[in-house]
Formats: sequence, structure tokens, C-alpha cells
Amino acid sequence: MNSRLVKYMLSVGLAIGIVSACKDSFLSRDPQGQYSPTALKTPSGVEGLLVGAYAMIDGQGLDGQDPWNNDIQSWVFGGIASDDSYKGTDAGDQPEESFIEKWDFQPTNNHIKNKWRGLYKGIARTNDVINTLAEVPEVADARRKQIIAEARFLRGLFHFEAKKMWKTVPYIDETIYKLDDLESTKIPNDKDIWPMIEADFKAASEGLPEAQSQVGRPTKWAALAFLAKAYMYQGWNISTGAANVAVLQKAKPILEQIIASGKFSLAPKFEDNFLIATRNNAESIFEIQYAVSSASGDAADAGVGLAHPYIDPWGCCGFYQPSQNLVNAFKTTATGLPMLDNFNDSDVKNDQGLKYSDPFEPYTGTLDPRLDQTVGRRGILFKDFKIHGSDFIRDQTYAGPYSPKKHISEKAGFGINGWGNLSSNNYRIMRYGMILLWLAECDVELGNLENARKLVNQIRARAANPAGFVKKAVQGSKSRDDYTVMNEPAANYVIKTYDQAWTDAATARKAVRFESRLEFAMEGHRFFDLQRWGIAAEVLNAYVAVEANKRVYKKGAVFTKGKNEFFPIPQEAIDRSYKAGAATLTQDPAYK
Repeated sequence: MNSRLVKYMLSVGLAIGIVSACKDSFLSRDPQGQYSPTALKTPSGVEGLLVGAYAMIDGQGLDGQDPWNNDIQSWVFGGIASDDSYKGTDAGDQPEESFIEKWDFQPTNNHIKNKWRGLYKGIARTNDVINTLAEVPEVADARRKQIIAEARFLRGLFHFEAKKMWKTVPYIDETIYKLDDLESTKIPNDKDIWPMIEADFKAASEGLPEAQSQVGRPTKWAALAFLAKAYMYQGWNISTGAANVAVLQKAKPILEQIIASGKFSLAPKFEDNFLIATRNNAESIFEIQYAVSSASGDAADAGVGLAHPYIDPWGCCGFYQPSQNLVNAFKTTATGLPMLDNFNDSDVKNDQGLKYSDPFEPYTGTLDPRLDQTVGRRGILFKDFKIHGSDFIRDQTYAGPYSPKKHISEKAGFGINGWGNLSSNNYRIMRYGMILLWLAECDVELGNLENARKLVNQIRARAANPAGFVKKAVQGSKSRDDYTVMNEPAANYVIKTYDQAWTDAATARKAVRFESRLEFAMEGHRFFDLQRWGIAAEVLNAYVAVEANKRVYKKGAVFTKGKNEFFPIPQEAIDRSYKAGAATLTQDPAYK
């Protein structure tokens, strides 16, 4: 969340609290510690409610709930449930995540329950904004239109995240939601809510400006990008993997419109998408804004707080460790292209079982340079802190030798508030590279293979910029933190564009999907990409068949097709949906 928005939210909250203390009768006083809905029926009150809806994006909007349970970055559900990463840390920490990693999804899992709670709390807040606004005639028409557009954008986003998680969910808008009626939102989950999600993003695109003065607010282009994303998630039959060409044809012109606008471009260096210093750059379409100061970390990226190395200056907690399968995916051929079919036949060399002080011969094969911007591995400088080694890992025997890297701030953003794992490193939930690769996906299915190749090559050309390569670092003798950066690449980076014409759709499809994995690895998208393409069971069962030989706790794990593509509706949500003696929510039949 933009720090200016956070400060405004606090000021609005104070203003709301300072209501007249003089009452005719103490019996009419509002409860202490609560705000009066009546007091919010002012222009500033509405603005405060809107900022409160934004506050649900960062996962910290619910008291008593760990932010990583409903963090928008989705490292638990989009990451450790995929082939990108393991739960990490050690066997006994956060055991409910171990069940998610092995696709043992249960309706009583607290992480799944809290994800539901967070999303539907966000939805409630957006509806509260719209309903309250209707009772505040003082708001100017132009601002009224934009407030509604921002609220509908957020409502679409929260419902979209719910639709990804659970096969069938209820859609709740302002006509259903009543603040003073707890029964109002107890409605069946018996409809396909994609049309409602699309309607929210369409309305938002029509009401939002092309640019915002505050970086935390969405633009017309962000709404269009999420509308296209909604179509991309309907673009394949999840059961069969067959393309839904009619839906992809809806996404294609929107993606082309965003590209043709000239408003966005790929950042010069891949790492620009993962640094505090380069937030809200030319590639950014919508970012989750985080802020932290010496006084407060309430708006920090706490949702990924556990997913930091187990060495100082972090010291906690070692979660979200990249898989060997993911690391192997960054191997390239001698000509600099991905190994689409045989990347996992052998492993990139690692320091499994070695102490930091043990000698180590690094892997000398050719690699995609994005590997070392994505994964912390032995001998490679980790951001600007220290050279990575086995002392970064809590328990190598459990979850291997690698650390997550993208979301962790550089040194300048560390240690501002209390727990140093909190930072203001934004999450780029929608960036231009996604638009290019989604259009490439469409073009493959619509027969435009050469255009798909050109789009993929834009991504690869940026990755090949040597200015963005991680540089070699040599350990110094003064301390563990002592190192010298050399003027040479840290590894044997060889990456090239696809220079031969694409003539086979199956090969082109594989290349585009592989590129998406490399570009967005460890960003919380992988599980849901496999889901929407209809290939989750095929890919993940092949993955675990190999990984179980490296991570013994994975033995016996099976991804069940037709079931594990989605998570079960939390039992708590079903129990709380009772109305007139019957539950209004129905569990996914696959989990009954």
C-alpha cells in the first residue's frame, strides 16, 4: 500500500473517532473502540472506507490471522502446491503447508480457511464503499464515478482470486451485501461467476483514468489487463486441456490494445521487477504497494515474512525453497535455448550435504541468467548481502539447498522496522511481460505462430541483457559478509532468442509455457497456470515421481485429476452459511 494512502487512512480513522462526545443520553452512545457507520457517511469517510478496502490486498487486514494465509502473492497456494518450490524450512514448522505441498487438501486446513476469510472480507469492504457512497450526495460526480470504479476493480480482484482457488464460489455485490444484516451474504455458490468478474473489470476500465496521481490506485489499463487475465483463465478446458478459442479471441484484442497504447515497456533489466529501488517502473501495470518505516511495519510485505533465509540478518524462517526441478528448468542448450523436453534429466550441481566451509566446484554448464535473479544458490551473491551457502538453509536434508530471492529486498530496504523481514518491496502482480506472453499463448492457439515467437523473443532479449546478469563475487576474509564483486558473470550464462521459424503448434505451445515458467518463477502463479492449461495432473505427477527421490517426504504424494486443480471450500465457511436450517454453500463434489 502506498505510504501516502496508509497515512491518509490513519488520519481518516482519527477523524472518525473524534465525533461529538456530548450526547443527550449515554444510552445512545456507540460502543467504545468501534466506529459508527453514520460517521462514515461523509466524503472523507467514504475515502477512508476505500483505503480500508485496499488494505485487504496485503493480507494484513484481519486481526488474529497470519498474513501469509491470505497474502495476495500466493506463495503458499501458487508456489508450494506447484513444481516451483517446496514448503521449505523444516518438517515441523507450519505443518498445514506440508499438506498443501503434497496436495492433501482438507476443508479444515487453516491456511485454506483464512484465505477465504481474507478475500471475502475484502469483498465486503468494497461493497461497503459503494453502499455508503450512495448515501453521500456531497461527493462530486467525477470523483463518485472513480470511487465506484476503484471499488469494482478491487471487488473483481478479490472474486478473481477466490475463483482461482475454489471451483465454485458465491459472487457478492452491493445489492446483496447489507452491513446490518449478517444473513444477507448467505447465498448459494451455484453460479459461474466469471461473467460478474468480467463485468466488474469492464466497469472499472470505463471509470478509471489512464494514469493515477497515486501509484497504489489502478488505472484503466490495469482493469483491462485483469479483464484479459480473466479470459485467459477461461481459455482452456481444465479437464481436457483443449483451447477455448472463442474466449481467447476475447482476450487477444484487449492484450493488443494494452501493447498498442505505448504506456508500458519491458524494464531494461530483469531484476528491475524485484527491487525496491525500481518499483512502479515502465513495466508495472499494477503493483501491490508496501510501506515500512522506523515506526510502523503495518503496511509492509509481511505475507512473505517467513520466506527469508535462515541466516542473519533475517534469521527466519527458511520457507518457500525453490525445487531442484525449477533450478534444472533454467539449463540451456549450447545455443542458448531452453531444454523443453529433457531439462530434468540431470541436476544443476548443488551443495546438498556440504557445509559452508566445505570446498565446492560450481556447475559449469550453460544457464539462463534469470536463474540467479530467482534462486539463491551456492557461490552466488544473494542480492547485496552475502554469498549464498549452506548456512542460509535451516535443514538441507529436508528441503534442499536453495533459497527464494525475488521478493527479498536489497540491503537498503532491510531492517527499517522491528522484524527485518518486513520491507516495502512491492509485489508486481500485473506487469507488461505477462501481457506479451498471454498474447503469445493466444497466437499459438489461433495459428499465429510467428507472432508468438516474436513476442517470446522480446522476453528473452531482455533476459539476455548482460547489464542485468548477476556478477561474480569473491568471499573476503574479514567476515561472512565480506565480499568483492568482479566484473564478470557469476555463472556460464548463455541465452538466445528463437531464430528459427515456428511451424508446429505443439512445440510453440510448449515453448511459450516454458517461457512463462522461467519469467514468473517463484511469483505465486505457477500452480494456477498449470490449472488453467488443464495439465496440472500430468506435470505435477511427473514432477513428484522424480522429486520424491530427493525429498523423501514427497513419496506417496499423488495429484488427483479432477479434484486437486481446486481447493475444497473451508468447512468453517459452510458451517457459517446456514440459513433457515440449511447450508447455503455446497462443497465441491470432489471433496465430499
